[in-house]
Amino acid sequence: MDIFATLQEERAQLSPSEQRIADILLNDFDFAVNASIIELAERAEVSPPTVTRFCRRVGCQSFSDFKVQLAKTAYVGVRYLNPEAKSTEPADVASDIITKAQNALFLMHRAIDPGILDRVAERLSKAEMIYAFGSGGNSSMIASEIQNRLFRLGSRVTVSSDHSMQLMMTAAARPTDVIIGSSFSGRNAELVRSFNLAREAGITTIALTQSDSIVARAAELVIGIDLPEGDNIFRPTSTRFAYLALVDVVASLVAYRNRTQSTVTLRHIKQQLVEHRDGDDRQLLGD
Repeated sequence: MDIFATLQEERAQLSPSEQRIADILLNDFDFAVNASIIELAERAEVSPPTVTRFCRRVGCQSFSDFKVQLAKTAYVGVRYLNPEAKSTEPADVASDIITKAQNALFLMHRAIDPGILDRVAERLSKAEMIYAFGSGGNSSMIASEIQNRLFRLGSRVTVSSDHSMQLMMTAAARPTDVIIGSSFSGRNAELVRSFNLAREAGITTIALTQSDSIVARAAELVIGIDLPEGDNIFRPTSTRFAYLALVDVVASLVAYRNRTQSTVTLRHIKQQLVEHRDGDDRQLLGD
């Protein structure tokens, strides 16, 4: 049950007294979730029976049931009840997005461990096959970007965002292969299952994820990404810029380690683009 969705849908049908109760829920959630029926009635300047009728109006059997449903709402995220007010002017929105992206890159750069990057690049550069795993909007995008960066360097790499396929690919992998997974939350239990299976078989596992997470603990090598996001629920996560930059860093390190192979593969790709699409060599390198 989502009490606040009900309020949004039926607000026009609420009486003035009920609307005052609704306003308290939306504007002072902490008070509402901890208040007694008497305290809520006094704050809304209504009688306790009016509060009871309001509770039934939003689909609860009683005030006690209403309090339980409110408590559950806290787990969804109170910040979604009253989103942070931000300017919607295009210049301000652009400044907010770009500043947060720059900040994510700066914080990632400051916290990065060069030793881990070197070990990750070494494993990837020597892998006979690379499996890039990620699920969900951001992590599946990062997994695809890993494939996009590494195939052009001559690496054999495939990608999957399907949990069952990831598990089957892991079961078919060999000790000379590498599995690299992305998880922004670090709570992807299916990725953990694949990592555990891989490590039992002696296969290198690499995670791009939050440092103190179940995914990080399941991986052999971890590139920790721990960045603040802020409270603006409308702004896309700026953390993905840090992930993309890290993929570029790792790919560059792999390219330098496999310089001869990378050079040949990149030249073959560029030759096809020039002959069949561009007509010259002035477009973006490798893309």
